[in-house]
Amino acid sequence: MDALCIIPCGKRKIWDKHPNLGAIMAENAYIGTFHNLCMRYAKRHFDCWVTLSAKHGFLLPTDMVPGNYDLTFHLNHRSVVSVDTLKEQLKRKGLENYQHIVVLTGKKYQPIINQAFSYANKIEFPLLGTRGIGEMQKLLKDSLDNKQILHTEME
Repeated sequence: MDALCIIPCGKRKIWDKHPNLGAIMAENAYIGTFHNLCMRYAKRHFDCWVTLSAKHGFLLPTDMVPGNYDLTFHLNHRSVVSVDTLKEQLKRKGLENYQHIVVLTGKKYQPIINQAFSYANKIEFPLLGTRGIGEMQKLLKDSLDNKQILHTEME
């Protein structure tokens, strides 16, 4: 699929189990169930995917995460990554040419995604409309089990 998939990082990180572990690739840093389902889905259906972190912005799978942190887009905190930083990362990481964006998150990510990808032709949030994390996980698991792509287009 010629689209960029964006997945959330999640609260649970490898340092929760191994506190003395140093920097690690983003692909291995996040260990929550929801993140892992999103990552499996992204790997199956997309050539390019990134993890979106409130602290680090867009992380390619091989980008290094230096250590544990606890920051979310819910907070109006000065440490939350800015839209300008996200746009700069898109250019620096070669992601700015994607016109189709698929976002496997809930609605709290919508404003920042819409601003960062204001140029995109199509932005999909296929997990919106669910009633919580349990339903999102079920949708992802069923999709993986049935080898089907989720679609829900949002303008």
